[in-house]
Amino acid sequence: MRGFHLPVMVKGPLLAAGLLVLVGVLASHLVLRALVNTQERHLREMALLEFAGVEATIGPFLVRDDIWEMFDLLDCVTQREGALQPLQATLIDPLGRVIVSTAPEVNPIGTQKASMIATATPVAAEHYDLSVGEIALSKVLQYQGRPLGQLVIAFDTTGFIAERARTTGFLIAGNAGATLIAALLGFWLMRRVLRPVARLTDEMGRRSDALTPIPDTAIPRRNPEVAKLYDTYNGLIRAVAERDATTRRLADRERFVSLGRLAGTLAHEVNNPLGGLLNTVDTLRTYPERADVVKSAADLLDRGLRHMRDVVRATLDVHRDAPERRPLTLADLEDLNLLIRPEAERRGQKLHWDIKLAEDRVAHLPAGPVRQIVLNLLLNASSVAGYGGEIGLRLEGEGNSALLAVQDSGPGLPEHLQSRLLSDAPLEPGGGVGLRLVRELVQGADGRITLGQSAQGLQEIQVHLPCSGVGGQDA
Repeated sequence: MRGFHLPVMVKGPLLAAGLLVLVGVLASHLVLRALVNTQERHLREMALLEFAGVEATIGPFLVRDDIWEMFDLLDCVTQREGALQPLQATLIDPLGRVIVSTAPEVNPIGTQKASMIATATPVAAEHYDLSVGEIALSKVLQYQGRPLGQLVIAFDTTGFIAERARTTGFLIAGNAGATLIAALLGFWLMRRVLRPVARLTDEMGRRSDALTPIPDTAIPRRNPEVAKLYDTYNGLIRAVAERDATTRRLADRERFVSLGRLAGTLAHEVNNPLGGLLNTVDTLRTYPERADVVKSAADLLDRGLRHMRDVVRATLDVHRDAPERRPLTLADLEDLNLLIRPEAERRGQKLHWDIKLAEDRVAHLPAGPVRQIVLNLLLNASSVAGYGGEIGLRLEGEGNSALLAVQDSGPGLPEHLQSRLLSDAPLEPGGGVGLRLVRELVQGADGRITLGQSAQGLQEIQVHLPCSGVGGQDA
């Protein structure tokens, strides 16, 4: 099955068992081959003795044509008992006719039996076919230097077959037992060896906010390799914890630096109308009896105070750590416009603000992360655009996602800052972590970041956010 993987502690024993089976099969083949060779040698030796005995005594009887003596001689051969008992013996003359046979009912005297000689195996053959229960061996008999004919003796080889069957059974049982023992032993050894690694794997795969080091008391110091692995893991955990703490400290510092820059701009924004409002108060004190002056001054005070209230409220909304995840609204975007506009005006920059996403689509985005993302990117854009440059925000639909593009007329994001925004590479000292904070916020919202250009040729940092956030969940 595709995608199915066996654990290592199962693979190891199975591999060992497979190798043992392969070795067992090869060894069994060699043992059986050696047994067959031994049986052939034994049969050859017994057959040569039988042929030699017959050849030494049958000559005179054949010369005198003494059928009965020849029959008695061959019958004595077949009457011998033992593991290789001859079943029948037949003497055939050079013309292929039966001279005498211990089974005259099967091989009558004088019948043509050349086929018997053709199917018989010469006793001097290199190999015998012992797969059947009977084998016929033949040899040319000679007397006083002249051939008498061929003697064919059939031997019973069922004992050989039974011996090979028993040996095969013993080999199969032995190999199966050895394979099972080896597999169980291999499983036990692999489990014992991999137990520390399994412990480490469980620690690394545990679902928690923070991984904890393995206690020193649980580290097997008697096993230097495993102890070194555990120490390395603990060192990695501590290094990650220190890096996260440093990142959080830098993020807080960057946030406060950004807030300080923004606070200075807001102080300027509040201070400007404050002077006019104080003048209005003086006017009211000077001309309290003139209704038209009082009304005009009151309207001016109302507009100025409402403007200052909106600036303060927008600042609180953007930088308040709200525990709830509420949906984004167009009012949040207007607050961002209100916050960044004084910074842009202080730098003499032109601010583009293009919101093409409807209220119902905006509500599918989380307010907190989006406000932080936009504010950080706009502050960064204002910094790189320089005095008299252009910055802007473009928000529009993109299928089931929203495209949030922050624009600037600067030379583009330098490579060392691109790594902070587009990768998870470790942060180098200096430069702040505002862009890395943006990346973390985008990843937390299941979004992605790309770089591009607007239709007007402005550099863009494009944030693609899925429209399935707070608003979609509430719907």
